[in-house]
Amino acid sequence: MNKDWIRSTCRDLQLYYNPKVGNKLRMDTSTNALGANPAGQRELMECTKLNVGQYPNTYGDNLRDELAKLYGMSSNNFVVGNGSDEALDIIMKTLVEPGETVLTAHPAYVLHSFFVKINAGRTVTVDLDDDFQLDVDKINSTPGKLVLLCTPNNPTANTFRKDDLKAVIEGADRPVVVDEAYGEYTGDSFLPLVNKYDNLIVTRTFSKAYGLAGMRIGYMAAGLEMAEALQKVKIPYSLNVIGERVAIAALRDREFLDRSVRVVNEERPFLSKGLSDLGFQVFPSEANYILFRPDLPSDVLTAKLSEKGVLVRDFGKVRRLENCIRTTIGTREMNTVLLDKMREVLRECR
Repeated sequence: MNKDWIRSTCRDLQLYYNPKVGNKLRMDTSTNALGANPAGQRELMECTKLNVGQYPNTYGDNLRDELAKLYGMSSNNFVVGNGSDEALDIIMKTLVEPGETVLTAHPAYVLHSFFVKINAGRTVTVDLDDDFQLDVDKINSTPGKLVLLCTPNNPTANTFRKDDLKAVIEGADRPVVVDEAYGEYTGDSFLPLVNKYDNLIVTRTFSKAYGLAGMRIGYMAAGLEMAEALQKVKIPYSLNVIGERVAIAALRDREFLDRSVRVVNEERPFLSKGLSDLGFQVFPSEANYILFRPDLPSDVLTAKLSEKGVLVRDFGKVRRLENCIRTTIGTREMNTVLLDKMREVLRECR
C-alpha cells in the first residue's frame, strides 16, 4: 500500500494497548472490581425482546432526560454517545481546526493526544509539578485553542486542586475540557458548573464506577450553546438502543454505585500498604487505581505477573513515570492475589 494515501497526521500512529487476556486477573484496566452492574445486566436480559430492526433515538433523548434529573439540569446540557472517548473525539472535531494547538498535562491519559492527532490538531503538553499537580501559570500563559485535563488524573491517580482547575477555566478565553472518567470515586464534580462557565465541558463515562465498560456508554455536559454545537457534530445513532436502556437502569441503581465507591475506599489503604511493604514507592491515590514504582524493572515485573495470571499496566517508558506501574484497586481477594503473585516474582528476581 502507498503510505501517501494515509493522512500525514495519522501515518505514525501506534496500535493501542491490546494484551492477550485469556483467563488472567485483570488489574490493568481500572474498571469496576465488583464486575458488571447488576441492574444493567437485568436490563440487558430484558432487551432481548426489543425490536432492533429500527434505529435508536437520534441523540439518546431518554438517557439525556435521566442525566438531567440526576444533576438537576436540562437534558439539552448533555450529549451522550459511545463512551466518553467518543465525547472527546466530538470535542476535537467541533472546536479544533487542523493545525491548532491543544494543551494537555503530562503525564496524562494517552488517548487525549490521540484524539488531537487524528483530528489533525497539535498537542502541547505542560508538565505537572512534583506532586502531579497543575502548573496553572504555565498553562494559562501557553497559547492554544483548547485545554484538556483529566481529574482524577490517569495514570497518576490524584485529583487536581479545585481552585487550580477554576483558575485554568477562568484564566483564558478558550474551551477547557475536564475529563472526569473516574469522578464518581471522588464525590465531587465540575459538571454542575457548566452553566456558570460557557467555556467548560465535562466528560464522564459508564465504564468505571458504573460497571459497564463492555457497553461503551459515555456522556458530556456543557452550557446550552456549547452542547448544541457539540450535538450537531456527534454521529447520529452512535448510542444504540440497548446501551441507552442499560445505562438508564444503571443510573437508577444508586446502591451498586455507592457500594463500588465504598469498596475502593476500603481497599485503597490495604493495597497501598501492601505495595509499600514490598519496598515499592507508592503514589497517593484518589481513584480506583494506584501508581507505584517497584525496585526492579517495571517491564520485568509486568511480564512475570502476566505469566502468573495477573495483568497490570506498565508505564515505565513514559517520561516522568520511569519504571512505574499502574494497578486497579480490586476486592480484597483480588488485591491479595496480586500481592501474593508479586511476592513470588520478587523471590525469583531479587
